[in-house]
Amino acid sequence: MHSREEGRARELVLRYGWNAMAYQILNPGLRYWFSADGEAVIAYVVANGYRVVAGAPVCPPELLADAATAFGEEAHGVGQRVCYFGAQDRLIDLLAERGPASKVLLGAQPFWDPRHWPAVVAGKASLRAQLARARNKGVTVRFWPTDGTADHPALRRCLEEWLQTRGLPPMHFLVEWDILPHLLDRRLFVAERDRQPIGFLIASPVPLRHGWLIEQIIRGRSAPNGTTELLVDAAVRALAAEGAEYVTLGLSPLSPVLDQHPPPPRSLRLLLGWVRLHGRRFYNFEGLDRFKRKFQPDGWEPIYAVTDQRRITARTLYAIAGAFGGTSPILFIGRASLRALWQEARWAAGKARRRLAPSSTRP
Repeated sequence: MHSREEGRARELVLRYGWNAMAYQILNPGLRYWFSADGEAVIAYVVANGYRVVAGAPVCPPELLADAATAFGEEAHGVGQRVCYFGAQDRLIDLLAERGPASKVLLGAQPFWDPRHWPAVVAGKASLRAQLARARNKGVTVRFWPTDGTADHPALRRCLEEWLQTRGLPPMHFLVEWDILPHLLDRRLFVAERDRQPIGFLIASPVPLRHGWLIEQIIRGRSAPNGTTELLVDAAVRALAAEGAEYVTLGLSPLSPVLDQHPPPPRSLRLLLGWVRLHGRRFYNFEGLDRFKRKFQPDGWEPIYAVTDQRRITARTLYAIAGAFGGTSPILFIGRASLRALWQEARWAAGKARRRLAPSSTRP
C-alpha cells in the first residue's frame, strides 16, 4: 500500500466489505474518514460542496448507521453535504430512520451465483458461439499472479489500446482506469494468443458476500471477437472453484431494467433521460446493458445515489460528475467533445485509406 491510511482501509474492507464497490475504495485519489473506534472507514472525494462517498461505509453491519451519522455531522460542521454514490437498500433504510434522506436510481448491477454458471453457458447458444469463435482463433485465458504486473509491457499495451477506443477521457473515483499497480487481493486473468497477452480481466473481492466484482475488462486491438466473453467465462468458473457464491459485473448506469419506487422528481427524470439519450456519443449505455444481459443474470440489484438532504437536485448530480471527472464537469465535457471529434476524424481517415488501398495496389 502507498500509505498507512490505505493499509487501515484495506484491513477493514477485507473484514467488513459487503457493498460490491467496497474494494474500490482502495483506488488512488480518495480521502479516508475513520470512526473514533477505528471500526469504520468511508472513502470520499470533495466536489461542488459535497463529500461524494464511494459506495457506503465499510464497517460491521450494526455500526453502519452510527458511522453514517458521525460522518455526516463532521461534513455539515465544515459546510459540506454528503452524497453516497453506489449505495444499496440496507444503507438507505438506515439513513431514513435517522433523519432526512433522498435517493435517485443510478442503474442496476447484475449478479450470479457462479456455481450455476455452467448451466447459463449450456443454455445460451449465442454465448457458446462467441466462446468457440475466440477459442478457434487460438485464444486462451490464464490466471496470472499479481506480483510484477504493474509495468508488464504487454498489459500496458492492451490498456493503452483500450483507452484509445473510449469515448470519454479517463475517469477516476470508482472507475479508476489504471489499477494494475494496485491489484493486491484482486484476481487477474489474461487472454493470450500465441503466448502474447491480448486482453485481461480484473476481479475485486466482496468479502462478506463471499463474492467478486468483475471490475475491469480490457481488450487489446488484436483481440478477436469472443475474447471478452472468454475472459468472463474463465474468471467466473475459476472463482466458483475457489468457493465464490456471488459475482457481479458491476453497475449498468441508467439501465432501464429496474424502476424506482416512488419515482424521483420529474426534473431529475428528464435530466437523466436526456443524459441517456444524448450521452451515447461518449458512453454506450445500451451496449453495456445488452452485454451484461446476454449472460442471463440470476437477478439485478438497484444502485442509488443517496443524500442526507430532503431531495436530490441537479447540484447533487453535478457533484457526482465532478467526482468522476476529477474536474469541473463543464471542462470534462469540453475535453470529451474534443476527444470525440479527434476519434471521428481518425476513423474517417482510416476509412478513406481503406477505400483507396485496393486501387493503389492495382498493376
